[in-house]
Amino acid sequence: MRYGQIAADMGTGVRGLFRRAHSTPLEDALEGKQSWIRLALLVLISTYATVASIIVSPDHRVEPWAVAVLGYFACYTPLAIGLLYVIRRYPGHYPARRLFSMANDYAGLGFAIIVGCQVMLPIYAMIMWVTVGNGLRFGSRYMIVAAVMAQVTLAIITMLTPYWQANPPLVVTLSLTTLIVPLYIRTLQRSTEQARRDAEEANAAKSRFLAQASHDLRQPVHAIGLFLNSLTQTGLAPEQRSIVDRIDRSLQGVAELFRSLLDISTLDSGAVTPTLEPVAIRQLFRLLEQQNQASAEWAGVDLRFVPSDQVVLADKALLLTMLQNLVSNAIKYAPRSPVLIGCRRRGASMSIWVIDRGPGVAAEHLPRLFDEFYQIRKLGGADTQGVGLGLSIVRRLGALMGLAAEIHSRPGYGTAVAIHGLTPTSVAVRETGGDSGYAAPLHDLRVLLVEDDVDVLDATAHLLRSWGAAVTAWSTVPPQAQPCDLIVTDFDIGGGLTGADCIALHRHQMPRPMAIVMTGHDEMAIEEIIADTAVLILKKPVQPAALRSAIAALRRRGAQG
Repeated sequence: MRYGQIAADMGTGVRGLFRRAHSTPLEDALEGKQSWIRLALLVLISTYATVASIIVSPDHRVEPWAVAVLGYFACYTPLAIGLLYVIRRYPGHYPARRLFSMANDYAGLGFAIIVGCQVMLPIYAMIMWVTVGNGLRFGSRYMIVAAVMAQVTLAIITMLTPYWQANPPLVVTLSLTTLIVPLYIRTLQRSTEQARRDAEEANAAKSRFLAQASHDLRQPVHAIGLFLNSLTQTGLAPEQRSIVDRIDRSLQGVAELFRSLLDISTLDSGAVTPTLEPVAIRQLFRLLEQQNQASAEWAGVDLRFVPSDQVVLADKALLLTMLQNLVSNAIKYAPRSPVLIGCRRRGASMSIWVIDRGPGVAAEHLPRLFDEFYQIRKLGGADTQGVGLGLSIVRRLGALMGLAAEIHSRPGYGTAVAIHGLTPTSVAVRETGGDSGYAAPLHDLRVLLVEDDVDVLDATAHLLRSWGAAVTAWSTVPPQAQPCDLIVTDFDIGGGLTGADCIALHRHQMPRPMAIVMTGHDEMAIEEIIADTAVLILKKPVQPAALRSAIAALRRRGAQG
């Protein structure tokens, strides 16, 4: 039984040589380039053999050994071309194919040295090239295999070449070189790989910390925002209202910071995958105007949008995030000045521009403005909120959709930032309508509110009731379905339950329940879990105006059937 198992294992191992193993796109591309290099080396060695033969020959002719080399390589050329075709036709890691290629490379080089004797000794450099090249391209296992094949090749050359037999120091030197160089390179590779793993782990730890810190701090900021909104409706004196407005303004700056931290941690995790769809520029501009109206008023910025009927192919959420960062920057760094947002057709593509008349940026800072955490700090200059992530997020989101960001600035004249590469489309986009109904009372609306944070639960319930809604509040998923017209739920409810569980519980009485999920996680990840386009996802901290607008949108959608 033991020998039978060994035989079975050997059979499995042999079959594995002919199966496709895991490989990276870069590794596959390198194997293809290696095939082209093989053909180039055939030409190079053939040329060298011909020229060297003529030089060393007393009568300056091609000697028989050179003819043998040329004949061998002439026969090998169709095989090399065939390998190139197979590798291009069937890319991937096939161990048997790579071993076959390596064996033929060493056989050809060994044959050239054997028949050419000391004249072809420089071809040893090609043996080192093949040995090191396979290790660098395909990893340590192939480095070991290549080193063994090289030693076997040198041994065969020594046995069949009198010149090598007569010069043992030469053989020992070449053999040791063929061992030491790959070993040293492998040591360097291990150090580099370890440094890369350490850097990746540090980056992942940074991303986890940013995501967790951002998520944990969103809850109190979210609650403060809701309580502030309720406070403004209590008949404050003008001086008190001014203080509340300043608190709200500072809170929005903190909320913007958390959004940037979560965006950058989500990008670092590699979890962002764009979904291209027709996006109406008019709708994007309307959303941007709604989101930035209050901050523009606080900063004394005249926010102007150039109307456009263009429709482009893009991921709406990602493009909106990019533009939101650009508009926020313009409002932040160009207070008390006009900001213009518009689009411009450039041949077959389109660009969206955000132009301000602020103080501008010096030329030496422009190349680094898209770097993470880069900020322009001047001694004695005014402090601005933020950590220098906005433009970095714009650049990285743009790269995911094949878009490019460009910035122009001149001190004293202002700054213009553009998103290039948008593809126009003639596909019509359904108009979502304006905000009619935003101020409509909610007296006829029954709302089920689910939130495990008591402060957020109380603040949200108070806000909804101030709008006239009849609110049933739960700190966890209710044990049975509650009569309601709308579900407003947090995603992480505790006890292993989520907002998706709450929505699923009510599907039997509302096949497509009106629902809003508020979360501190990435919206796209939550959308995949919820898997229902009828459910709106809002990222915490949620401004009361955004919540009211979302409710109005759901009610309009319900009225339209």
